[in-house]
Amino acid sequence: MKFCQVFRKPIFISLSPNVQRDDIKLAFKLIFKPSLWKNGKANKTLKEKFKNYLEAKYAFSFNSGRSSLIAILDALDIRKGNEVLIQAFTCNAVVNPILERGAKPIFVDIDETLNLDPQDLKQKITNHSKAIIIQHTFGWPAQIDKILKIAKENNLYLIEDCAHSLGAKHQGEKIGTFGDAAFFSFGRDKVISSVFGGIAVTNNKKIASKIKKFQEGLPYPLNSWIFQQLLHPILTRYLVLPAYFISNSFGRIIIGLLHKLSILSKAVYKEEKRGKFSKHFPKKMPNVFSILALNQFKKMNEFNNHRKKIADFYEKELKNKGITLPFLNRLNGDIPCYMRYPILVELNTDEILKKAQKRKIFLNDGWRKSPVVPLDTDLVSMQYLKGSCLKAEKTAESIINLPTHINTSKKDAQKIINFLNQF
Repeated sequence: MKFCQVFRKPIFISLSPNVQRDDIKLAFKLIFKPSLWKNGKANKTLKEKFKNYLEAKYAFSFNSGRSSLIAILDALDIRKGNEVLIQAFTCNAVVNPILERGAKPIFVDIDETLNLDPQDLKQKITNHSKAIIIQHTFGWPAQIDKILKIAKENNLYLIEDCAHSLGAKHQGEKIGTFGDAAFFSFGRDKVISSVFGGIAVTNNKKIASKIKKFQEGLPYPLNSWIFQQLLHPILTRYLVLPAYFISNSFGRIIIGLLHKLSILSKAVYKEEKRGKFSKHFPKKMPNVFSILALNQFKKMNEFNNHRKKIADFYEKELKNKGITLPFLNRLNGDIPCYMRYPILVELNTDEILKKAQKRKIFLNDGWRKSPVVPLDTDLVSMQYLKGSCLKAEKTAESIINLPTHINTSKKDAQKIINFLNQF
């Protein structure tokens, strides 16, 4: 017991944060049941549960959120010559499907809640615009009503990026039910996780028919890739995290070695940072991922209730005047799910994170230092013009995200608060 407690001391915002003992036990069992890896009943069960939860008519599972998005773009006939409006301060996994279709991403600046700014959106719509993607950043609903009105006035498709926002609501309605289509991610650090995985949803029969056709034409991922993902929660909990407790450098060596030997995969592949689609996407959702996702889905309310408690604790206890809390900018009728709790600081974030690491507090989740994350994403390949979204660029320089996941205890949150309040 003492051994286990010792190796839980590092505080992490990422590295499979949702994983609990039952998830690890399930992943371990599934490694030895390859007959369940690709085909099975779990895919259908997950889609039905998802449709029922969202009260959506159609749902289709894929091996990632970006695979889900490219299926939606295909169904909407997004192609060369079209423009797709997306917010800056986003992940390259959102941009690459647009580039893969031959379309042009048009970056829109953000508002005080780190979501797409309706005013800047209006300024950037052209005759070539065909769709808007709204991202509910870190589980905080965007200004849906205003954006939906703009989309209708300009005859544009509206796609909801719900990768961060499963369980969030606007005016009593669940996020993911407002646009022409929406996609969710079950990535390793999302609201629920199957390491990789995603779902596209729509209430439009014509769009659904095209997504279905696209999905049916895809193969399953390779068994070797599926095996990598099943290993991720196990090795992260019992090898990577203990290595970081011994020392930061040892932790980096271990995870770097696991990546180099292709024992574990990265969340974002090297080619994706250069505007290319990885060979691993798009693919069908492996049945085994649906089994993992279903196990987490039944815990979603518990997860999100915990996130809210931790977020409320941060909000109450953070007293440093040099810290801005963007999630204080509440909109009436919004219920966020707090996948992260972002703060904006006036000091050098690199220095703060280095000092935090010395205390075994690891807050660098990759969502910083660039208007298209991760940091080493090539902005030229993303077709992002530096200076075009100044609020997003400033936010990227000053943001630090705090963990809210189920493995973040109140004691952990207090350690983070004590550390931040000293600056």
